[in-house]
Amino acid sequence: MSSEPDQPPGIFTQIRPLATYGRRALSLVWATSPWLTVALAFLTLVAGLLPASIAYVGKWLVDSVVAAIQNNTLTEAVWFWLSLEALLVAAMAASQTALNICNNLLRARLGHRVNVMILEKAQQMELAQLEDAEFYDRLTRARREASTRPLSLVQKTFGVIQNGIAIVSFSGLLFAFSPWAVLVLIAGGLPAFLAEAKFAGQAFRLFQWRSPETREMMYLESVLAREDYTKEVKLFDLAPTLLQRYKDIFTKIFREDRKLTIRRGWWAFGLGLVGTLALYGAFAWVVLATVAGRLTLGQMTMYMMVFKQGQSAVSASLTSINGMYEDHLYLTSLYEFLEQPVRAREGKVSQGETPGRGLEIVDLSFRYPGSDTLALDGINLKLEPGTSLALVGENGSGKTTLTKLIAGLYQLESGDIRLDGTSLRDWDERALQDRIGVIFQDFARYQWLVGHNIGAGDVEEFESQSKWHTAAIKGLADEFIRDLPKGYETQLGRWFKDGRELSGGQWQKIALARAFMREHADILILDEPTAAMDAKAEAEVFQHFQAMAGNRILILISHRFSTVRQADLIAVMDQGCITEIGTHEQLMALDGQYATLFELQAAAYR
Repeated sequence: MSSEPDQPPGIFTQIRPLATYGRRALSLVWATSPWLTVALAFLTLVAGLLPASIAYVGKWLVDSVVAAIQNNTLTEAVWFWLSLEALLVAAMAASQTALNICNNLLRARLGHRVNVMILEKAQQMELAQLEDAEFYDRLTRARREASTRPLSLVQKTFGVIQNGIAIVSFSGLLFAFSPWAVLVLIAGGLPAFLAEAKFAGQAFRLFQWRSPETREMMYLESVLAREDYTKEVKLFDLAPTLLQRYKDIFTKIFREDRKLTIRRGWWAFGLGLVGTLALYGAFAWVVLATVAGRLTLGQMTMYMMVFKQGQSAVSASLTSINGMYEDHLYLTSLYEFLEQPVRAREGKVSQGETPGRGLEIVDLSFRYPGSDTLALDGINLKLEPGTSLALVGENGSGKTTLTKLIAGLYQLESGDIRLDGTSLRDWDERALQDRIGVIFQDFARYQWLVGHNIGAGDVEEFESQSKWHTAAIKGLADEFIRDLPKGYETQLGRWFKDGRELSGGQWQKIALARAFMREHADILILDEPTAAMDAKAEAEVFQHFQAMAGNRILILISHRFSTVRQADLIAVMDQGCITEIGTHEQLMALDGQYATLFELQAAAYR
């Protein structure tokens, strides 16, 4: 479990932040639907005034009935007050129904809006941030419940207003009986509020504390249920172990919840009992006053109703205030995520100072956030248009990191990368990435149509069937696509109806075709995209790429030296540094690390 966060501050120290987040939540709800927000406010006002009105009319109804009994005559007053009370009760029911409708409509729209805000924010984050475990903890906290909390906070705010109006109107009626009755009314609702306030911070602390465990449970659900894990889960009989881990995490979380729930429940019962005693003490006070002749039967009925409904309104108001505090605690997770700083990219250049100059890497070093070790250390390279470069080295030597920096996925820290004579820092991000076609080893397998899987390489031509076809021919995918049931309109993957699964090699050709969607790309990066192919097929694909590349710079990462040797230039990487560089012949003559690795691999084929 992650380190325990600090205990949240008490509710009484949070009035100002509470008001701040209340305004922000209200602004968010207003932006989602102004007319629903106005309707909610109006209905809240109506619902707040009606209870006291019903109690007051009830008093006149009872007194008119008593008078009718005494006179043995059913008067028009009885029918008037009875009809009026019936109308007010119907209005109360209608206002509550309308409030529920508004809340349900707002909940759906606001939940969608907040989720979109979260996803948009995630897309603004740098790749290095997205790869950070702490980021996913913050994302998990932001998405869990936070999408409903803004509306909840607004609903509770309106609830406090509604109950506040009711309390004021009830207090006005009680004041005529005794000013002390108002104090009893308010004091009777305090115990339940204190019980809830005591545990709100602890509940939120558990929520924050268990983010890694929650994320692990979600991951285990994915592993146990998704088709791309099924083969290994079944083959290695992982299901019992993973399911037990899932159960263990739940048991741990449930144990914490149970302890808090039991304590919270008993405190609520004990303090609620105090409120009940206060209520029935008030009832006794009213009954004694009635017996003494100071109150009519109608007044007694009204005051008893006012005490009962008034205490409920006080308790509901204070509980809503406590709920607002709890919502505020949860909303801090949402707004902390939305307000995470994003380093602004100031580059505006869409064309280099010296078109055709190629790619230059000068003293490039890079360190991942939170790491003490350099992932890249003093890299220097110069690649002219039409040049092919192969990167080789052990896993973790920095090959993929280098290509991600070239592609603009990480921001430069130390050193520089220049495209056509202009630093990547000065390039507009979109303009730069439009000039680069990349296929990573872990390329995406979209559960889309074949054509859309290819079209993803150029979003502006996403629906262009002619572009799909041209790119598929270049990526060597057209032949097998034509054999699919619906060709380029075939649904891929198993998530949707009539989905068709491809072999690993076919998926890789789809990814290769995706890279060719960018016809104006100056750089093509292939990060082991043909790992699922045999050595002969990979060599043929690389030869094809070299032929199709033309005046582009081609960068290949591969562990197969039969393919690597075809590159114009080969760079050997080790612990973030380029230790050897040259042609195949030059590196073999050097008799260094490359020659050793080449001979080891060649020996396996002899």
